[in-house]
Amino acid sequence: MTPAALALLAADALRTMPPEPGSADIGWQVLRPDEVRVELTAGFDAGLTACWATLGALAVLLLRWRGPVPPRWAVAAGAAAAPVVGYTVVRVVDIWRDLAAGDAAHAPDVDGADPVSAVILAVVPSVALATLALALAALLAGHGRLLAAAGAALLAVIALPLTDSSIGAVPLSRFLGEGTELFAWHAITPTSAMPQPVPALTVAVELTAYLLLVVGLRGADRDEPAAPSLVVGQSD
Repeated sequence: MTPAALALLAADALRTMPPEPGSADIGWQVLRPDEVRVELTAGFDAGLTACWATLGALAVLLLRWRGPVPPRWAVAAGAAAAPVVGYTVVRVVDIWRDLAAGDAAHAPDVDGADPVSAVILAVVPSVALATLALALAALLAGHGRLLAAAGAALLAVIALPLTDSSIGAVPLSRFLGEGTELFAWHAITPTSAMPQPVPALTVAVELTAYLLLVVGLRGADRDEPAAPSLVVGQSD
């Protein structure tokens, strides 16, 4: 099961490799406010594109390690999920309040789907990622795979920046919900040495989580060595 999970991640890594310098189409796209439309699935599509491989890998590992979860690890997983779910709820509510306020500085000049519905749908992939990651962490901890469980739990942290990036894919005013936006790409001031600090840190955390999972699950699919049998008639 572990190689199958890694195959999904490797396929996504190959799919997202940057093109050769000068081979990509680069250009500017200017949109007038009256031309912007809110697509219902814009944020959902962006979030799912970013984490589909991780979701698939977690699902495969959950099938491999399915079983009862000790109560203490179930409680720990629920406690760890609270900040992720809470942050998601705060972001959605804050955007809804800005829209309901009717302030000109926050009111988006958009057409199309309901912005709140688009934002709610946008956070579904990140919530699913945190849920699957923490469920796997609880299962692995129950099997004594604490290192792998730590890697799975660390993957749940990725849901925080994924929430902001998915919401950012919905074409809304940049003023909407900015007071609670803590994990966006500009949350840490970019510099010339590190123009994308938040995405860089996110990738570092994600790779660390994968490493812990692989090391913690190394040899997990192998059969335990059988106990040596005694030879009849052999003296001690």
